[in-house]
Amino acid sequence: MLTLLGVHLLVALLLPLLAGRYRRAAWLLAVLVPLAAVVWAGLWTGRVLDGHVPQETLSWASVLQLELVLRLDSLSLLMVFVISGVGALVLLYGSGYFADGGREAGLLVGFAGAMFGLVTADHLIALYIFWELTSVISFLLIAGRGQGVANRKAAEQALLTTAGGGLAMLFGFILLGREAGTYRISQIVADPPATSGALAVAVVLVLCGAFAKSAQAPLSAWLPAAMVAPTPISAYLHAAAMVKAGVYLVARLTPALAEVQPWQPAVLAIGLLTMVLGAWRAMRQTDLKLLLAYGTVSELGMLTALLGAGGQTAMLAGEEMLLAHACFKSALFLTVGVLERSTGTRELHRLSGVGRSMPVVCGAAVLSVASMAGLPPLVGYLGKEAAYEAMWHADFAGRWWAVAGLALGSALTVAYCARFLWGAFAVKPGVERTPVERVPAVLVWPVCVLTAASLLLGVFYRVTGDLTVPYARSEHLVPDPAGPYEVSLWHGVTGPLTLSAAMIVAGLLLHAGRVWVERAQRRMPSLPDTQRGYEGTVNGLGRLAVWFTRHTQVGSLPVYLAVLLLTVIAVPGTMLLWYRPPLPDVTAWHSAVQVPLAVVILAAAVALVVTGHRLTAVLLVGAIGYGVAGLFLVQGAPDLALTQFLVETLTVVAVVLVLRRLPADFSPLRTEPRSLWFRVALATVAGVCVAALAVTATAVRQSLQLPREIIERAPETGAYNAVNALLVDFRALDTLGEISVLLVTVIGAAALLGRRGDGRGRPAGRRRRPGGRSRAAERFGEARWDVPREMWLPEALDVPRRERSLLLELVVRMLFPAVLVLSVYLLFAGHSRPGGGFAGGLVAGQAFVLRYLAGRSAEAAFPLPLTPRSVAGAGLVLAAVTALVPLAAGGTPLSSAQWYWDVPVLGSLHLATNVFFDLGVYLLVLGVCLKLLYALDRVRDAGDTLAPYGGPARRKAVT
Repeated sequence: MLTLLGVHLLVALLLPLLAGRYRRAAWLLAVLVPLAAVVWAGLWTGRVLDGHVPQETLSWASVLQLELVLRLDSLSLLMVFVISGVGALVLLYGSGYFADGGREAGLLVGFAGAMFGLVTADHLIALYIFWELTSVISFLLIAGRGQGVANRKAAEQALLTTAGGGLAMLFGFILLGREAGTYRISQIVADPPATSGALAVAVVLVLCGAFAKSAQAPLSAWLPAAMVAPTPISAYLHAAAMVKAGVYLVARLTPALAEVQPWQPAVLAIGLLTMVLGAWRAMRQTDLKLLLAYGTVSELGMLTALLGAGGQTAMLAGEEMLLAHACFKSALFLTVGVLERSTGTRELHRLSGVGRSMPVVCGAAVLSVASMAGLPPLVGYLGKEAAYEAMWHADFAGRWWAVAGLALGSALTVAYCARFLWGAFAVKPGVERTPVERVPAVLVWPVCVLTAASLLLGVFYRVTGDLTVPYARSEHLVPDPAGPYEVSLWHGVTGPLTLSAAMIVAGLLLHAGRVWVERAQRRMPSLPDTQRGYEGTVNGLGRLAVWFTRHTQVGSLPVYLAVLLLTVIAVPGTMLLWYRPPLPDVTAWHSAVQVPLAVVILAAAVALVVTGHRLTAVLLVGAIGYGVAGLFLVQGAPDLALTQFLVETLTVVAVVLVLRRLPADFSPLRTEPRSLWFRVALATVAGVCVAALAVTATAVRQSLQLPREIIERAPETGAYNAVNALLVDFRALDTLGEISVLLVTVIGAAALLGRRGDGRGRPAGRRRRPGGRSRAAERFGEARWDVPREMWLPEALDVPRRERSLLLELVVRMLFPAVLVLSVYLLFAGHSRPGGGFAGGLVAGQAFVLRYLAGRSAEAAFPLPLTPRSVAGAGLVLAAVTALVPLAAGGTPLSSAQWYWDVPVLGSLHLATNVFFDLGVYLLVLGVCLKLLYALDRVRDAGDTLAPYGGPARRKAVT
């Protein structure tokens, strides 16, 4: 299972690259991936149905119960056949539908992999991750390449609805896991948690996610809106895969939660209401694709009601209908694609006589529609009859209301089924016969195969029963009072059969009187429109956000700082006073060296408050930082001190360069005495609060044995520097997350500054040449390194002569290579001495800052055919790959290996693989520093626009 997931991911990444040159081979490869999943599931079918459940586990943080557990039981097996079987046929269809479609093929394969992981996941958090992956990939598929506004809006609506429901579901999963004592789904089902208030809240939150994903009312508007997507995407996502995720979740958790209120009432009421409303709206659609979309909403409502009812027969009916729906609805969506490709329209009032021109497609559509209407001997008939039987003999209160809702929905379903056939293929009086163009056979064969599946699964009903019965016979589901229901085409003349036949007749009569039905629909009070509800909600949230922003973002930095400090005082400060933890013995100082350092820090802080000169303020901030770094060093933290020194140096240089375009002095303060005293009091209280928190945290830390254990076990990681071992091994996951956040922050900052750039991290007007090398890079390649000529710094030639500094250029010439070598030394020495990837990256960044100071050009300072974002991105990729490589060797993520070699002359060499993780950190930090230099170029190009109020600086600028 893990291998199949990896194959899906790898092929999804390769397909966009292959499709450009090998289109046919790329689509064939795309088809083979889900087909391989079908073959794999087929090989496991016998053993799974006999009760043997294969399981694979990938432990991530077992102490926190975070692990990827994949499990294949009978329900997962059924879903794999649906997802991968339909997926293979849709991809085959897509090879003839899309002109190139490498992007779509890759996304569809990736989506198939995410769905495979979702239906086999046996861990709630893992299921949630795959759940959100399907939402994100669905967004990309619906939005397409961004050409259409309608596509973007529909994709946004689908993402907001499903991801919002997924967020609620995550909170429900956390509550459910806490109440059950485990996040393993199989364990929760085997030993359901005791009913409690928290469990009831968890049920509501989980159902919110399931209802949003499966388009239940009132969250159903996103599904019809998503019909702007190409037909293969609609056939796969909105008939066979994505929309099935919600009903699958309901089916998976029903054995454990059916007895917990309000699970059963909610799924029955919402499901049957959605079934009726969706079918009613389908009857008024003139677009064949929209008609099928509203029909899908209706059938998803029925599936939700059946799979969540809690009875064995209802579960059996739901499984059969799930299988049937995937076959007939995917076939019908693909049929609409064939009609649109051959006739140029999907409007039923413009189509006439198409059935005579396309007899094969028409015949396949007739069989699929018959399955959707529940006619024998198709698989849809098996599911519908089992559904009537389940509701007829159910033992919950209000079962007759459920029977009535199911019957009404079934009658309306037959009506819109007849409407689809009439609209797509019938000869309409007064409408000119529609001309039909020939379509490739690759568009017709998937339709025929899916239709044949509907027929074969109905005729060979024993096979269908073998697939669906095992899960439906779960001991936690309520057995049918009339005895176990057997899957068959004939059970004799019964009440449910009579009602089913009556509803078929009623549906045909509704279609025959469609003119009167349409008039009645126009005269009836309009039902709540879920699309208008969505738009109203989004607009209301937008107005609320504007109001909230207007009243909180007042444009005053002192106000923002005051709010932050008040929060610190109110939240952690109040809790500190409430619990009053024991404080350690506090001494004035541990070393006499701390006294002058503290005096420097306090004096600089006081001077910073009263100074009115910007450059002085920056230098005072740097002095505070250096003083704190000195305290770190005295306390025995050289790594932390080194990092602090480097960060302060880089910050001071960057801020000073920015200050060149700002007035030399701060604006004069005009503060009322009352406001001044408030600020003094707030600063004092906040300082006391932070000091108390620091002392308390120190007391707690002294009571832990973790630091000693880290020091003792550091050699196991191949590092003798405990800090480095902590960052690249023990807490490497934290480091990976932190550098990811750092990269995202830089990307956001670059986007804010990108209005004056070319979109690739370079100032406007400084684009690279078509060959990829900039003018500065070409001149750098021509530089002479063996003679003391100014061509060693070719960028200096572009600086006006009166602004050049011979001394600075000589210093840069001497220091630049030495600083780069020092950065590499710190990178590799960090395993045994102070240093590491972060410190090395900062030092390398400052080497390029030196070149920038000499040449005044960021692109010249880094004259290579690379962009800063490429360097930073390569660092993140290297760190992530290093973290995942151990999986290939059967290890755990982020674990490291060590090798030793005896080399003549050099002696013994030692290599730990986590050095590559550190190298990734090095590259990412270097890329961030380079991005900072490009931002400084933009500040310089902005000229006087950085002056206060957008006007030119009236006072002498800092030079």
